[in-house]
Amino acid sequence: MLDPGVAPRRRGAAAKPVLNVEAYEQLKHAIITLRFKPGEYLNAARVSELLGIGHTPVQQAINRLKLEGLVDILPRKGVIVKPVTLDEILNIIDVRLVNETYCARLAAARADEADIADLESILRDAQAAAARGDTDLQMVLDREFHGVLARASKNSVLGELMRGLHDRSLRFWFISLRSPEHHLLVHDEHAAILQAIKARDPEAAGEAVRRHIESFRHNIGRQM
Repeated sequence: MLDPGVAPRRRGAAAKPVLNVEAYEQLKHAIITLRFKPGEYLNAARVSELLGIGHTPVQQAINRLKLEGLVDILPRKGVIVKPVTLDEILNIIDVRLVNETYCARLAAARADEADIADLESILRDAQAAAARGDTDLQMVLDREFHGVLARASKNSVLGELMRGLHDRSLRFWFISLRSPEHHLLVHDEHAAILQAIKARDPEAAGEAVRRHIESFRHNIGRQM
């Protein structure tokens, strides 16, 4: 089994999370970044040893990841990292196209100064991460950008829906971001979304998100 590595944290993140949260974050990061590969069986005792965390917090993390669809618990067989399929991500993309373009249109009308400042900060940090070739941090920042976009819609139900879709997309985002030429493209697409929101142009914001998601569809299709 591979070293799960350390989940990157942005400025202001808690330095010492409780053990079950730490186990969850580290194990989720290892799955998302394919250190634990799709279809790989996970031995809870071995995971505990790798993370330096006791069995109970690790088992709690595994149960939480099962609810998120990242692992399966098979009777008499154990824990397996859920396989990824092209059909799954294409279905997620179809749902994102409907909901996230609407989310962007709302954000263009409703985003406040704090939302826009956060999007600008994430965009700057992502550009620096791309220059360093830090794919792990880029993925975290990509997730944060879309999270702030959902928050800026000021629709809590839509925001919750988008969080679920984004969580299910993370492994595919990591696969996509491993393509060096895709780094700059993602930055430019995010910049276009931000520009439309700052201009208070709902139609342009929705179209920018549509192009961004279709670009992701094309890139992930080439890599899987």
